[in-house]
Amino acid sequence: MSEKDKILVVEDERDTRFILEKLLTKNNFEVLSANNGKEALQLLETYMPKVILADWTMPIMDGLELCNQIKSNEKLKLIYYIILTARTSLRDRVTGLDVGADDFLMKPIENQELVARIKSGIRIFNLQKELKDIEHSKAVVELACTIGHKINNPLSSLKIAIENLKDFSTSKLPDTTEEDFQIIEQAIERIQTFVHQLTHLENPEVIKYADDSKMIKFD
Repeated sequence: MSEKDKILVVEDERDTRFILEKLLTKNNFEVLSANNGKEALQLLETYMPKVILADWTMPIMDGLELCNQIKSNEKLKLIYYIILTARTSLRDRVTGLDVGADDFLMKPIENQELVARIKSGIRIFNLQKELKDIEHSKAVVELACTIGHKINNPLSSLKIAIENLKDFSTSKLPDTTEEDFQIIEQAIERIQTFVHQLTHLENPEVIKYADDSKMIKFD
């Protein structure tokens, strides 16, 4: 069963909020609601929707200020933001676009149009997310190659130095020298394998590590 697309409804009028929740749930969306912009920001700390449907006029924090804060947040700015408003003037629309709103819907809302706009917003969100992931993967690959080459140069010098040391008469060196050389050579081989993986990284996969940190998975 595929995961439902998440929608956040931000509406202070209880009846309108209830109708929107029922409509969107019926159309197979996962819906969460907030009474105002401040409450919505609190929900967004743990809930990541693809579309936000927000009324313009609300107490505490209106839909315009909420939009401004979301579009200024690197983690949230890809969310498709639809403003619900009874305002019809061109100046109001320009104001909304200036703070980053992606779409407007005039009240009263026609149900089929609302669902169509939301589905369009989800497609745009998915496309932008995919493009961002591609750019991120490309940056990771470039960084890995850079690190690999930076490690490879001093590693080559280290190998040459080890070979030169081995040419000395072993009688002048401690009995454990041969074993030490073996340990060093094994360590160099492991580093060389890692460098090869870095410089040939194509599709980086990030996995969770200790203490909530993340790392790149290597074969």
